[in-house]
Amino acid sequence: MSKINVLVLPSDKTGVGKFRSVDPHTSLQNLYSEEFHIEIDYEPRVDDINYWKNYQIVHFHRAIGRDYVKSVEVIKKLNSMGIITIGDLDDYWLPTKEHPAHVMVMQNKLHQHIVANLKEAAYVTTTTSIFANEIRKINKNVFVLPNAIDPEESQFRQKTEKSDLVRFGWLGGSSHLHDLEMLRGSVGKLKEFKDKFQMYLCGFDTRGVVTEINQQNGKQTQRPIKPEETVWYEYEKIFTENYKMITPEHEEYLRQFERGTYDDPNAFYHRVWTEPVTSYAKNYAKFDVSLAPIKDHVFNRMKSQLKVIEAGFYKKALIASDVGPYTIDLKHSLKNGNFVDGNSLLVDKSRPNDWSKYMKKLINNPSWVEDLGERLYETVNGVYDMKTVTKNRAELYKSLLK
Repeated sequence: MSKINVLVLPSDKTGVGKFRSVDPHTSLQNLYSEEFHIEIDYEPRVDDINYWKNYQIVHFHRAIGRDYVKSVEVIKKLNSMGIITIGDLDDYWLPTKEHPAHVMVMQNKLHQHIVANLKEAAYVTTTTSIFANEIRKINKNVFVLPNAIDPEESQFRQKTEKSDLVRFGWLGGSSHLHDLEMLRGSVGKLKEFKDKFQMYLCGFDTRGVVTEINQQNGKQTQRPIKPEETVWYEYEKIFTENYKMITPEHEEYLRQFERGTYDDPNAFYHRVWTEPVTSYAKNYAKFDVSLAPIKDHVFNRMKSQLKVIEAGFYKKALIASDVGPYTIDLKHSLKNGNFVDGNSLLVDKSRPNDWSKYMKKLINNPSWVEDLGERLYETVNGVYDMKTVTKNRAELYKSLLK
C-alpha cells in the first residue's frame, strides 16, 4: 500500500503554526509513518504545477502562500487536479474593533479573503463545534479536530512547588486588554486576604514600536514603544490594583522594566516575562488557579478551548467566563455557596463581582483548588491529548481519499 502524501502549509512559525499545522502533522508522521508521508513547507511554489502533483492532500491554514487573492485560484486548480484541499481555521476571520489586528484586517480585507479561501476548499477543519457551525454557513464540509497537546512535551511536565498560598495566574498575549478589564478591581476586593494569595502575570513583553504621524506634514515615523505604553503595563495595574497591593520597593523594581525575577518569592505579585511558543506553557507550573476571562462577542465565542486543555493537563483549578469555548467542557462547581460536582468555576457576564467572589472561595478553601484541578484533568485527559486527536485526523484523511 502506497503512503498518503500530505503537504502542510502553516501560516506562520509561531503559535498558530505550531498548534494547527506543525505539531498535529508531525504527530501524524510519527504515529502513522507506514500510512502517511508529511511535508511541511512555509514557502510553497504556487506556480509550479509539478510541485503539487506529488500530493494527495494539501492542508493550509487561512490561505495557500502569502497572496490571499491568488490562493483562491490555486485552491481551484488543486481541486480540478483531484488533490484534496483542506482549509483550517482556529480564529474567527474578523476580530472585533477593540482587537489590535482589527484595523489591519479591515484595511487589507483579510477577512473577505479568508472566507473566499474557505469557500473554495474541498473541506475545512476547525477547533470546536461552535466554530464549525459558523463555518458551515460558507462551507458545509467541516470537521472538528480540536487543539491538542502532547503531555509528554517538556513544557507540560514542569513540577509545581508546594505553597501555603493560593496562587492565581493568567497566561496569554497582547490582544486581551478588554478581556482582562473584567478583572479590574477584583484584586483590590481581596485586600483583607492579601497574606493568603499571590498573583502571577505570565507573558510580560515590552517589545514593539509606535507609529507617530506629524500633524503638519503627515509624515510617519516609528520609534520603540515605551514600557508604560504597552498593554502589559495595563495588565500589571489590573493584577496589582494599580500597584497598591505591593510594597514601594517592589513597585520601584517593576518600574525599571528590566527582564529578571524579583528576589522575594513571597511577594504578592509576580511578573513573568514572555517565553517562546515552545516553552511558554511551563509557566502553568508557577500557579495553582488559572484565570480565563473573555468578553462575550463573536470573535471570542469562536475561539478554541486551549486554556481549558492546558490548565487541565497541568491539573490547575480554573475560573473562566461562561462564554463560547468554555461552555463545551466546563461544568460549574458551586451552588448556593457550596461546592458540588463540576470541574471549574464559571463567571456569568451579568455577575462581574463573581471573579473576586470565586477567588475568595478558593482562598478560603485551598483543598478545593486541588480537587478542581484533578477533575479538570479527568475531563481533558484522553480527549485532547495529541495521540487521540492524531488518530482521529488519520481516520479523517483516509476517509476523504475514499
